[in-house]
Amino acid sequence: MKDAELRSPVSFVANVARLPQRGLPVLVEADERQREALAAEYDLLSVESYRAELLVASWKRNGVKVTGRVEADITQACIVTLDPVTAHIDEPVEALFLPEQSKLGREGFEVGGEIILDADGPDSPETFSGDTIDVGALAEQFFGLAIDPYPRKSGASLDAAGGDQAEESEFQKKLRSLLGKSSE
Repeated sequence: MKDAELRSPVSFVANVARLPQRGLPVLVEADERQREALAAEYDLLSVESYRAELLVASWKRNGVKVTGRVEADITQACIVTLDPVTAHIDEPVEALFLPEQSKLGREGFEVGGEIILDADGPDSPETFSGDTIDVGALAEQFFGLAIDPYPRKSGASLDAAGGDQAEESEFQKKLRSLLGKSSE
């Protein structure tokens, strides 16, 4: 695969070789084309707004810490009625990065030591190569994870969609016959 195929619609590549002492502030506000690409990528009806405010700062000796927030207003299709459902995303962003050649990043894996993972604790650092990190793509990952995978319109339920035990659909009849079950 080529990098262009994997590039985020809201890509923002930050040079982390020489970060300011107070960190590098990054603001990503998606334009109409970028919002349409995000909507297509995440199977949304639309993305009305998308904004990521990040701070890229030095961490430990050669590491990088990215913190901030991603906010967006989106419209999805209700899983029951397919009617539009609006949602607001306000998600904190936090990630640590270490250079690929960093001893700290390799220690646990190559020395044969144990790595203790805490499900509620911070994620382990990711590695990066070169002098850049795509912090826009990082914010997009947090945006994607915050999207409700089963959006429902207020008051919509699976029972309401079926009515009062209406006649089986053709698909249900075929499925029942394939499973060899009678419809009692």
